[in-house]
Amino acid sequence: MEKVNLLEKFSLFTEHWQPKIVGELNDAYVKIAKIQGEFVWHTHANEDEMFYVVRGQLTLKVEDRELELLPGEFFVVPKGVKHMPVAKEEVWIMMLEPKTTVNTGDVQNERTVADSPWI
Repeated sequence: MEKVNLLEKFSLFTEHWQPKIVGELNDAYVKIAKIQGEFVWHTHANEDEMFYVVRGQLTLKVEDRELELLPGEFFVVPKGVKHMPVAKEEVWIMMLEPKTTVNTGDVQNERTVADSPWI
């Protein structure tokens, strides 16, 4: 058991849309990612997904609205809800999601990461 320094972990990579695992809790992973631009509209049929903003401003588009998340704020996207993260500038996020979660959900494309690495 070791403590985790998120700022130190974020300093270890530069690429966008490539989640990294920084912790494990029961059947879930704690992941971090740097994001910029638009992702892809997608859903997770059987998994909730939490987005916590560490740095920057995240626009989280969901089926019927857009949410603006600032540092220190989070939102849980319920399973089955279509969503798309958007970051005009680079945003650092932390996610809590079941180990079975694929980042692009029901969509397979060049941004799909089947197995996020530990960092």
